[in-house]
Amino acid sequence: MLKVNVLSENFKNSQPPEELLVNKRHLTPSEIYVLIQNRNISSDSDWQNVYVCDGEGEFNPSQIVQSEFSGWVILGKIRKASLKFHDLELMTGIYFSHLENCVTGDDCVIKNASFVSNYHIGNRVMLFNIQEMSCTCHSKFGEGLLKEGEAEKNRIWIGVGNENDRRAVLAFNQMIPADAYFWSRYRDDPELMKKFIELTEYNKDKANNTYGIIEDDCVIKNCTLLKDVKIGSCAYIKGAFKLKNITVLSSEDEPSQIGEGVEMVNGIMGYGSHVFYQAIAVRFVIGRNCHLKYGARLLNSVLGDNSVVSCCELLNNLIYPFHEQHHNSSFLIASTVMGQSNIASAATIGSNHNSRSPDGEMIAGRGFWPGLCSDFKYDSRFASFVLVAKGSYEYELNITYPFSLVAEDKKDKAVHIIPAYWFLYNMFAIVRNKYKFKARDRRVIKVQHIETNPLAPDTVQEIVTALERLVELTGRYLKSSEENFQKMTLDKGEGSILSDFRKKALSVSDDQINQVAKDFLHQCRNTEFILSDDRCQKRYGALIFKAARAYKEYRRVMKYFIAETFMQWTESQNKETLYYEDLDVIASIPLYRNWVNAGGQIIPEEKVNELFFKIKTGALKDWDEVHGFYDDCQKNYPAYKARYCLYLLECLYEKSFREFTPELYTDFMQDVAYVSMNMFESSVASREKDYTDFFRSITFRNYKEKEAVLGPLSENTFLKELRESTSVFDSNLEKLFRRLAAKE
Repeated sequence: MLKVNVLSENFKNSQPPEELLVNKRHLTPSEIYVLIQNRNISSDSDWQNVYVCDGEGEFNPSQIVQSEFSGWVILGKIRKASLKFHDLELMTGIYFSHLENCVTGDDCVIKNASFVSNYHIGNRVMLFNIQEMSCTCHSKFGEGLLKEGEAEKNRIWIGVGNENDRRAVLAFNQMIPADAYFWSRYRDDPELMKKFIELTEYNKDKANNTYGIIEDDCVIKNCTLLKDVKIGSCAYIKGAFKLKNITVLSSEDEPSQIGEGVEMVNGIMGYGSHVFYQAIAVRFVIGRNCHLKYGARLLNSVLGDNSVVSCCELLNNLIYPFHEQHHNSSFLIASTVMGQSNIASAATIGSNHNSRSPDGEMIAGRGFWPGLCSDFKYDSRFASFVLVAKGSYEYELNITYPFSLVAEDKKDKAVHIIPAYWFLYNMFAIVRNKYKFKARDRRVIKVQHIETNPLAPDTVQEIVTALERLVELTGRYLKSSEENFQKMTLDKGEGSILSDFRKKALSVSDDQINQVAKDFLHQCRNTEFILSDDRCQKRYGALIFKAARAYKEYRRVMKYFIAETFMQWTESQNKETLYYEDLDVIASIPLYRNWVNAGGQIIPEEKVNELFFKIKTGALKDWDEVHGFYDDCQKNYPAYKARYCLYLLECLYEKSFREFTPELYTDFMQDVAYVSMNMFESSVASREKDYTDFFRSITFRNYKEKEAVLGPLSENTFLKELRESTSVFDSNLEKLFRRLAAKE
């Protein structure tokens, strides 16, 4: 039943804060007369609740028509002018609207705004056709804060990573995926969890005196409900259905947009992002330059910068930058996906349909790419750049081989894995990834540091682990029973080599077998054999194919990463050639062997521990200072990488860098040059298939039509850039090791 509240004298005569009345005055009798003649109404009969600019010609009462003012209202300049945005042009002023306890800036248009309450509106703002725009005194604008007198149960958490909310985080305006990652993953440290809440609440006003904010140059039109909303400058909102308790971060350089039928509740929308066409977001943080559209549902999730999500459903996720998900038939639940990922159509990746309790989860390294119609049993984990072929995977997966292809096999039950698949068969995709993500990064201010190179410390440390595992499994293979050995050997083309190593393996002790396995993998050329890895899938394990080729390719790309990193380091030192004394300088840099992908930024694990120590001791008091720590790590990242690469070089050749010979550097350069050539030639060959393959031509009448549709191969921008960059890299490689490889 509706309740009638008779307006009290206190409400009629309430006064605005004094600081808002600078250069403001009451209306003159003549101005009041014009307002009344224009059918305007005030809750105060003598209009003392309305304040206007105290300057000649800065208030024109004739531009206020059939509107109602209640509580107090402070108006900015209303002059003869118009605002135009796209095809919509309106005279400044207030028309057919209701304002209550509001402040407006200069030269605004407010037309057909049925109810606007408790808002401060900036300059040159256009409000057109809005049913309700109101703000409560206790609004948090999507942040996970509490106001005075509120119970803890009122705090709004975002349940990322797991449907049971035990990884939940609090939203705040500056949140980036790195913050959400540390908060959601290190749950075994209760002191740290408490400090994260303190960081979020530091210096935040808890008084119940909140008002809504619409900053300068915003356009809001044809919307149903805006409640407890803060909107940054230059935002464009059209046709939104429901916006409640959210912050829309926007600026002139990075304007944000919200479109038709959108519902957004309890969250933060990042700078330069776009949410359109019936998309829904509830309990969320959306990063910079993101696109959420075509009915996408984003619930209890943090979405990293530069991501595009259409049609699909995402629940309880922490998603790093450069995530792509476009299909109405795909969904992603209870996962941490570490960026540069692509979820295909009909990929059903969720926890509540395949375990006893909806608390299963998945974590996938960057470059995760499940095929069409794929589904997985939780809990599962994937290394970086894993391509999963179409299939229904009935058992939990633990794929520890980066850049691999994973496929199910109904006959074997064990999953099939080709390690280093991308390097062996699809180098074009890896090379293209290196370039395309940088090109798609349209952020003006880059708070979240993002490593876009597929070869970086996080992926290389996975390669190191994969190499160790391949050696271990090869040793098992060589020492296995005769029956199993024959079963797992596909091609005996190098029978003498295989036989020799088999005999040697059977004659050595267990602590010597790894060296035998390494020697075999180095010398193996044509022998095809299968390894069995029981850690990759629950119950049936995995079969590892092309292990020797993968072993060699992993080592080659590690060398490429080392050379590329050394080039970057020497460039930072204004050099182009490495000298022996430079290696001593690099050796003096602290060595970090373990790396963490923190929201897209690669940080040494020891620095993460240092961060946590500073947070817990109070040395870092708010999230801005935490982000400053991230910035410092990024500044030192090239040096940290260079030291890590010197360590990797020693591991590859199993000796100190001071023992390296010119012949060793020559061998190293040959492998790096091979990878560089392979990257370019395989990329060209891959693109050439679109022009030479018979089946890629059957839909075209002739070659000219095909070229008109696909564009001439000779004009492919990416291949042109790759040709040039490859030439530069090869030249720099020779310069880099000129002294170290010299025999004099």
